[in-house]
Amino acid sequence: MKKYISIDIGGTAIKYGVINENAEILYRSERATEAYKGGASVLAKAMDIASELTQIHEISGICISTAGMVDTGKGEIFYSAPLIPDYAGTRFKETMEKEYGIPCEVENDVNCAGLAEYMSGAAKGSSIALILTVGTGIGGCIVVDGKVFHGFSNSACEVGYMHMDDSDFQTLGAASILTRKVAEWKQEPAENWNGYHIFEEAKNGDEICNRAINDMTDVLGKGIANICYVINPEIVVLGGGIMAQEEFLRDKIESALKKYLVPSIAANTRIAFAKHKNDAGMLGAFYHFMGCRQES
Repeated sequence: MKKYISIDIGGTAIKYGVINENAEILYRSERATEAYKGGASVLAKAMDIASELTQIHEISGICISTAGMVDTGKGEIFYSAPLIPDYAGTRFKETMEKEYGIPCEVENDVNCAGLAEYMSGAAKGSSIALILTVGTGIGGCIVVDGKVFHGFSNSACEVGYMHMDDSDFQTLGAASILTRKVAEWKQEPAENWNGYHIFEEAKNGDEICNRAINDMTDVLGKGIANICYVINPEIVVLGGGIMAQEEFLRDKIESALKKYLVPSIAANTRIAFAKHKNDAGMLGAFYHFMGCRQES
């Protein structure tokens, strides 16, 4: 049975492993990204992972999920936030294929997460799916009939930059805003608070924590509604660490979405929570790789 290396490059950690042709993860590990060292360092880390795993396993391909905007044809980064300096121009596909003599395919991490949820997760069997990852920022992916919609220049669904209320979607609605708001409203240092602490206090009735969460879910409802008016998805899948709080958040987000959507669309738009969690990037990179092989 064929085996593939899958590497998921995030701002904090690089998750990686070996996946067989049945999409079963045979081995997984991770190491620090050390994003501040820049694009060349990240590429070197990916190469080191590939070198390590190709010595142990017979590998048929390398699948990469990564932060940044990706030219999927060339397999390289063409735009990245400052989190990883000098990341734009990093040529994963060309470098990997030259070094190891096996095919390599590269896709954006949120698109990979979306593809994973479509292929074997919460969006399986849907016709049009919108997948959002809510974390430090907000990332988006649209999957239509099994294909990620990339747009004209590979930058479709960059919903975090969507203008809202004199700001943008991710500045107002990302999980990171919670800690800043709670710390500010309580006049305490930000390091006193994290998402888990805020949700625990909210469940215990803390008014400030609950108000901050309600503000966030209202923004999410408005942002999701705006996207739904354009693409009319069958299902909206919510991922990111904060969405582990599904029991606490589901009713709030569904209520907010109904507030901003006309009833006929709201009745035909289903909210779900991501299934694959930390494996989404690796699995999605594998599914993207296999899709490229079928097309070639």
